[in-house]
Amino acid sequence: MISDRSETPTGEFPAHAALRAMVEVEAQNVRLADDLAASFQAFLDALTAITREATGNEAVSLLLLQVSQVSLAGARLGAQRDITPLGEFQPDVGPDADFDDVRMQLGELLGNADVYSHVLDPYQPELVVSSLADDLTAIAADLENGMRHHRAGDVDEAMWWWQFSYVSNWGSLASAVQKALHSVVSHDRLDVDNASEQDQIDAAEAVLDATSPEA
Repeated sequence: MISDRSETPTGEFPAHAALRAMVEVEAQNVRLADDLAASFQAFLDALTAITREATGNEAVSLLLLQVSQVSLAGARLGAQRDITPLGEFQPDVGPDADFDDVRMQLGELLGNADVYSHVLDPYQPELVVSSLADDLTAIAADLENGMRHHRAGDVDEAMWWWQFSYVSNWGSLASAVQKALHSVVSHDRLDVDNASEQDQIDAAEAVLDATSPEA
């Protein structure tokens, strides 16, 4: 069989051009995996730091920020073509991380705001009662599983797991958690503003009553 040795318009042989294209695609995948790993590790680190250092009000705002950022990173996975794993089974990268302490600390930190309800699938609406602490640590567990593959140098497996778990689990959890945290922030800010405005009205009426001729 005679191979095609004719040059492409760029002066490269077809085999060389195909190889270069494959290398460029692989380099792009590695860069994306590294970017995602940095975002996901930042989320994991922040989640632990918040449980140790933040107060209740601070925790909600900081968690909203972190979940918003990790959701943006996840959307990049959703925009990618389907990533196919190389093997039938996931390689063993050691035991799962233990997030029980973080989950319990988050539950205590969030207090009454921990339990919330959301619609799991907007096209099949069914109200689900859940826990912010449970869902945040479930997101963390999915991300950390992929991180172990990434740290082991298995970029393809890490990318497959992050995309699969984003579509099947943590993407929808992050969306629900983000909305719940936003609701807490909104009520905190708007309810306080409304109360402050009413206080001003009551104070003004008291002054008017005190200075009226009939008083």
